[in-house]
Amino acid sequence: MSEGEAIDIIIPTYKPDKRLLQLLDSLLAQTVKVQRILIVNTGKHYWDSLVQDVAFAEKYPMAEVVHISGGEFDHAGTRQAAVEKTKSPYFVMMTQDAIPADQYLLENLIAPLAGAHVAVSYARQLPAQDAGLIEIFTRQFNYPKESREKSKKDYGELGIKTFFCSDVCAAYRRDIFEKLGGFAAPAIFNEDMVYAAKAVENGYSIFYAAQARVVHSHNYTGMQQFRRNFDLGVSQAQHPEVFEAVSSESEGMAMIKKTAVWLCRKGRPDLLCRLFWVSGCKYLGYRLGKGYQRLPRKVILKCTASPGFWK
Repeated sequence: MSEGEAIDIIIPTYKPDKRLLQLLDSLLAQTVKVQRILIVNTGKHYWDSLVQDVAFAEKYPMAEVVHISGGEFDHAGTRQAAVEKTKSPYFVMMTQDAIPADQYLLENLIAPLAGAHVAVSYARQLPAQDAGLIEIFTRQFNYPKESREKSKKDYGELGIKTFFCSDVCAAYRRDIFEKLGGFAAPAIFNEDMVYAAKAVENGYSIFYAAQARVVHSHNYTGMQQFRRNFDLGVSQAQHPEVFEAVSSESEGMAMIKKTAVWLCRKGRPDLLCRLFWVSGCKYLGYRLGKGYQRLPRKVILKCTASPGFWK
């Protein structure tokens, strides 16, 4: 990235709260210039509630807000349409609740893309102050302290984590993105990993930029995890070309075992019941999602976290 070159940021939002304004303030303070922030908001009335006491256009002149309905939102299609409205050679996908840990987030996130073979880089996610112990370890497990470049040669060692990537905060090279045809739409989930897998299969690499850090975590209930993992299973079933060759179940089991050991070392074996309950909800949702084609529509609508996808 040449000196003085600006980038575009794309942020899909739904029921945004004050964290979005905190995110925008943090983006303005970055060492890398932000040319444009394109916010694609689902549900205009939610947006109006957030900004009613904020001089939004004056405070964030580089931000453009596009409103869509719930039925129009698609994890891949919405992001793809937003990319097509931007022009910078590198663009960054973020979610409304990912807060930069410092002013160097974008600088550290974009730097790996200087390599012509790096298609996308993604940030390290740190737990928020209110994160529970299980969530804290999950962030440590999925987002370690060491950066790593991942390519096809890493399949044997990393398995599905070879193309693990997260649009919570990820930067893309536009030339490679367009060459590969962008995101595969429609998508209920996992548009980032499906794209990353396509990039890896075409000889490009994925970069985990551990020095690019955002604060982002959730304390989901068992039912919330069930629904999220149902959608995860659906996404994998819809892309067998990506997920049939590598299993995510072994990676999930490894995380459960390591979390259990970590909790005991922390003197919190009382949390093991919650760990096993939430993990069971995840697995059940995932297995049902993988077999969604055999389920009645009314069952799918009770299981999914994305009912609008099925309309």
